[in-house]
Amino acid sequence: MDLPEEVVDDLRKRLRRIGGQIQGIERMLEEGRECRDLVTQISAANRALERTGFRLVSAGMEYCISNPDKAEAEGYPIDEVEKMFLRLA
Repeated sequence: MDLPEEVVDDLRKRLRRIGGQIQGIERMLEEGRECRDLVTQISAANRALERTGFRLVSAGMEYCISNPDKAEAEGYPIDEVEKMFLRLA
């Protein structure tokens, strides 16, 4: 599936930010921070990862709707993209 470059850039930026969050959580563990603080940060990283997945699937749906024949030929019929969306939901 051909995703627009701006979508790929956005996804990569989001993933780098999430990576920073994960590193921050590891530092918090090393520092012996409170459990509630760790859970808050883990929850935030989890939400950010979910939003990244939804952004990817949203771009995929746009692609499939705009290019249905090409998307299907590439192995992404709209029902498959819908299944990917439901896996995230």
